[in-house]
Amino acid sequence: MRLATLADGSRDGKLIVVASRRDEYVAASNIAPTLQMALDNWDKCEPALQLLAQQLNSGQLVGDKIDVRMLASPLPRAYEWVDGSAFLHHVRLVRKARGAELPATLLEDPLVYQGGSGHFLAPTSDINIINSEYGYDFEAEVCVVLADTPLGTSAAHAHAQVRLFMLVNDVSLRGLIPAELAKGFGFFISKPASAFSPYAVTADELGDSWREGRVHLPLLTKLNGKQFGNPNAGVEMHFSFADLIAHISKTRAFTAGTIVGSGTVSNSSAGVGSSCLMEKRMLETIATGKASTPFLQRGDRVEIEMCDADGRSVFGKISQACV
Repeated sequence: MRLATLADGSRDGKLIVVASRRDEYVAASNIAPTLQMALDNWDKCEPALQLLAQQLNSGQLVGDKIDVRMLASPLPRAYEWVDGSAFLHHVRLVRKARGAELPATLLEDPLVYQGGSGHFLAPTSDINIINSEYGYDFEAEVCVVLADTPLGTSAAHAHAQVRLFMLVNDVSLRGLIPAELAKGFGFFISKPASAFSPYAVTADELGDSWREGRVHLPLLTKLNGKQFGNPNAGVEMHFSFADLIAHISKTRAFTAGTIVGSGTVSNSSAGVGSSCLMEKRMLETIATGKASTPFLQRGDRVEIEMCDADGRSVFGKISQACV
């Protein structure tokens, strides 16, 4: 099942169900006005939403034509947005780039930070380059949306807390990060609003690609129409989503609609490229002594997408112009 939010001028938009293999949608407001309300009442709403999706997919219902420019983020705002860094190849490269030591517990203890969640960008919203010296970078990731998640949830029970999957562009301001982290208080101004994929999907849309707490599909990122990276989101994810959920719930409970990110998808294999500019710049520095790839500039366009084995775009495409 694919769910989305139609931008209708209200703060939280209107929940719609989108066909799995056609560009059609039907309103789901008679089941739940918004995606957050559906998550709040998932046991009641999910069967009705699945029935609506089945009717749309089978042709029993004729939907309206969808245009992703009509859509807001699936969750235009969320109670919490917690981003991990589960791909250790990325951690090692980016830490090296800013001269930071690796944590002693790198292999045992996931890195996470809490980002701003009061306003998310739509999948086609512009990236506003306020100041090019801030070093604007994209970070292509996979994320999950949680059910109400109790304090002390174990990794063994964490899978039951996952309701939906999305992609995210976690925009980072590389020029601001080192000084901000040097204060010892974490990211804040260096992490502007993130953009999420057009569709939030249930596990059935992923099939056997969702296993071991990971999404085993390539994550394609394009910059100005050219492939930038296509690493697999499952094969080198050191900490699974179950591990991340268990880690964050060690001392907290989380409410339905909380979003948890994988961190920048990264593979050490040659030829798959990268999911952020900083990683490529670090690889250039290692190879030649100098980074040659610039950070994002006005006029650039970033596209992020994940396709299944049949070539179907599972989540739709994030496509953002830099202005």
